[in-house]
Amino acid sequence: MRQKIVAGNWKMNTLVCEGVELVNGIVSKMGEVPSDVRLIVCPPFTHIVSVGDALKGSRVSLGAQNCANQPKGAFTGEVSAAMLKSCCCEYVILGHSERREYYGETSETLNAKMALALENGLKPIYCVGEKLEEREAGKHFEIVKAQIEEVLFNLTPEQMAQVVVAYEPVWAIGTGKTATSAQAQEIHAFIRATLASKFGELAEEISILYGGSCKPSNAPELFSQKDIDGGLIGGAALKADDFIGIAKSY
Repeated sequence: MRQKIVAGNWKMNTLVCEGVELVNGIVSKMGEVPSDVRLIVCPPFTHIVSVGDALKGSRVSLGAQNCANQPKGAFTGEVSAAMLKSCCCEYVILGHSERREYYGETSETLNAKMALALENGLKPIYCVGEKLEEREAGKHFEIVKAQIEEVLFNLTPEQMAQVVVAYEPVWAIGTGKTATSAQAQEIHAFIRATLASKFGELAEEISILYGGSCKPSNAPELFSQKDIDGGLIGGAALKADDFIGIAKSY
């Protein structure tokens, strides 16, 4: 059975005190979440220690939103994978569409980050997805395949087994357009088939998350799809009731 995962990407939101209050609310409602569903919260770097302390003893895992592509050194403003691991992080998001778009992250950059994350015992949540113009040009399969091949195909099967994949329909975020559950399933199935071309049966064990606008209202339909194993949640992860509501969709 593939791991069912609901991961919250807080992005650049909340102050530390607000983040602690949020996770306290999430932890208090964990009894409503099926025991086989893994919840992950990925707060800003400034929150990690305080949020991690609030999560101790709970079923909620701690993740980070990014890590540096260097192990250490004179890289002002960067945070290394080793630093995250020392703060009890278990997961790290890599290749998010906002990192690719706003900060110019390339496959070369992400290969370095992936290697360091795995070397330090972090489980990467690797994001793939196409923009609106790429979807409208019918290039979505081509784009997603390249993002997988240029980074994940460099991993050993043992390393790949530690990775979670998240599909972001960048074209459906903030555009007024909506990805249907059928469209989401189609691309998730394609991602799994692409992984299978390299890793064989291991692809059936890899969790693939949907990173579009997932809410308590549409999560049941999305999560019922054969190849969708959960969600990478943005805005709805900032409200404990919504985040728990999504997790209860199972």
